[in-house]
Parts: sequence; structure tokens; C-alpha cells
Amino acid sequence: MTRIFTVLQKLAATTAAALLGAAAVPATAHATPDPKAPKEFVALGDVDPTIIQEMRYFTEHDFVGERIDGYKKPMCILTKPAAKALHKAQTGLLKKGYSLKVYDCYRPQRAVDHFVRWAKDLDDQRMKAEFYPQVDKTRLFADGYIAEKSGHSRGSTVDLTVVKLPARPTRPYVPGERFTACYGPQKDRFPDNSVDMGTGFDCFDTLSHTDDPRVQGVQRANRDLLRDALSGQGFVNLPEEWWHYTYKPELFPDTYFDFPVSRRSLTGR
Repeated sequence: MTRIFTVLQKLAATTAAALLGAAAVPATAHATPDPKAPKEFVALGDVDPTIIQEMRYFTEHDFVGERIDGYKKPMCILTKPAAKALHKAQTGLLKKGYSLKVYDCYRPQRAVDHFVRWAKDLDDQRMKAEFYPQVDKTRLFADGYIAEKSGHSRGSTVDLTVVKLPARPTRPYVPGERFTACYGPQKDRFPDNSVDMGTGFDCFDTLSHTDDPRVQGVQRANRDLLRDALSGQGFVNLPEEWWHYTYKPELFPDTYFDFPVSRRSLTGR
């Protein structure tokens, strides 16, 4: 009798566990899918495949030191007018022996949230020596380097530079390698196949201000080359960042999107 009772107890426990497992399935099966991009967004590579893409936030070589949330593919997504305007700027630069290279385009809100979390973690200083060697991390919000919202999330803003053709490959970043300051001489900075702009991309320093008077000679000419190519096609520069341009008028001036950076975000809409 005792043996039968024990068997019944085990059977009841097994059945209960199975029922609990079955009940847990719908929660996973009905997970909220990622949002899709509106039809006004396109992949830059479909509009102009000649523009070089080096999508930094898909890699570990950025000021955070890891791939950023929302970047599922290393691709540039923009609103159609912004992408077409970049194509026109590229056409003019190609005739001069140069190419545009984009570092970042549309940026999901979840990526901006990742930046904010990182900025609030004052103990995480792993990329300081390269990207913000002269800036105290407690000042990132006050000095405007990090914000809760970004124009990139509206889809018409792009971070970019100019490359002399034929383009040399940029060597891969090796996590843990020795850092050098982003504002140092070009020969000392992390190697980039772009022309010398006076600082590296995403350099948190006043030398990154587009019209900083300390930037002269070839570096000044290179910044002006980029600005002239883009301003003629409707792009407006952010004065604090030589690499940051927004196409005007924006299609979505008040909307901050959060669909992932991926080909899937552009299909099945």
C-alpha cells in the first residue's frame, strides 16, 4: 500500500511539472516582435553601394567598448531623402578621387539607452584613454557628449568622413590593445583609412569642434572638403562634431524610432 502511495505521489509531481512547463510556453511564444522601419527608410547600400561603410557600433571599437544594443547588422539605414542626398555628394567626391565613409546612420533608441547606462556607470573607464582622455566621465551629460535622445534615431542624421581612393583597408581593432588619444597626431591614433581630420571619430574633445581654430592646414582643408560636399546637398553640420551631419528638412523631426539595425527591419512591412 505504501509503495502504491509513493508511486502516485511521483506521478502527481510529474504531471504538475508538465502542466507548469506547458503554461510557461505561451509567454515565450508571444514575445513582442521587433518593430519595423517605416517605408520611408532604406539601406544606404541599395541607394549607393560605392559609399564605404564602417559601422563602429556593431563592433567593440567604440567609446563603450562593446557592440551597442540594436545593431544586429553592420549596415547603414537612413530615410530615402537623406540616402539620395548622400549619393549626390558621393558622385561629386568620386570625381575628385575621394569617397564618403559612414560610421553611423540611423540609431535605435535602445542604442541611445545603452549609451546612457554606460555614461552613468562611472566605474567603466575601459575606453577612456582613446575616446575621452581629457574629459571626466561625470561631465559627459553636462558637456553634451551623451544625451537621453539623439537625432540619429529620427533617421536623417549620419556620422561620416572622407577616404582618399583607392581606399586602403582599416585594420581590425583588437580588444585589449594599447590605446592612444583620439586627438593626437594621425600617425599615433588608431589607424583609419580616412583623410586626416585632426581627431578620430567620436573623439570627446573640443578639438572635434568643426571650426576649432587649432585645426589648420591639411586637416582644415579635409574638414572643409567634407562640409562643402554635404552642405551643397542639404546637410547641416553639428558644430561640436566634424563628422555629424543632418539632412534638412527631416522627414521625422519629432519621432525617435527603435527598430533594430538589420535588413529584416526593412522587409515585410
